[in-house]
Amino acid sequence: MSSTQPSTQPQPVPAPGEARVIAALEGVGVQRYTTGQIILDAVDWSVRSGEHWALLGANGAGKTTILRLVGALMFPTVGSVEVLGHRLGSVDVRELRAVIGLVSGAQKVPQDATGHTVVLTGATGTVQPLWRKYDEATRERAHELLAELDCKELAERPFGVCSGGQRARILIARALMADPRLLLLDEPFNALDLPSREDLIDALHRLALARPELATVTVTHHLEELSPSIGHALLLREGRVQARGPVDEALTGERMTACFGRPIEVSRHEGRWLARSGKR
Repeated sequence: MSSTQPSTQPQPVPAPGEARVIAALEGVGVQRYTTGQIILDAVDWSVRSGEHWALLGANGAGKTTILRLVGALMFPTVGSVEVLGHRLGSVDVRELRAVIGLVSGAQKVPQDATGHTVVLTGATGTVQPLWRKYDEATRERAHELLAELDCKELAERPFGVCSGGQRARILIARALMADPRLLLLDEPFNALDLPSREDLIDALHRLALARPELATVTVTHHLEELSPSIGHALLLREGRVQARGPVDEALTGERMTACFGRPIEVSRHEGRWLARSGKR
């Protein structure tokens, strides 16, 4: 599929009080060419500025595939994907990726690089630092982002000796170096212990409050990992949308039961969620 430079046509200006569409999937399907397996089927979904979404579903439901689509890392087999006002297939995805924040455990990071150096690489979108590209303002911004994620003490600590929760916050700071309007988090709580999980939840909640225009999409397996700032949820089952919308409508016991195929009870207390399997 050919790539072109991003369109220079002016984008529609939202009406006062109307949130801008950041990402939109329409009739999207993804099929694995080698086996014919349907990964996603007829997915319609949109994310607006300032919205914070959770993507939930069993393993293999298609969560990471959706994240890769809105991260401009792959193309749909059918349907359309628009991100930041540009339709995939008519934009240079390299330029689009540069302004989308992505945090994933699969990211390659030099283990001996300090926390500050890892954050700096977010300015160039590289694995290794390009020292000549970083002026004093860029270096100071990296320090500010570490402070914003409440981990400024990690600036000189090698990434490889940081805990899982510390690494996650460093990678989020790195993703914010490009000042993205969309931040994608692929299972950021994976393998974290309870204190580290809570620290990361608090950091993401503060981030949402401090950046009202930022949209986030978080892939997770557990409702307990959702911060109070998560206001919307998309539930997937075998590549199809099971539910989507405000969390109070999507994260019900009935819909979670249908999504995961077993009885699930859902409760909420002071903005935090709890899900457990009920008796059959």
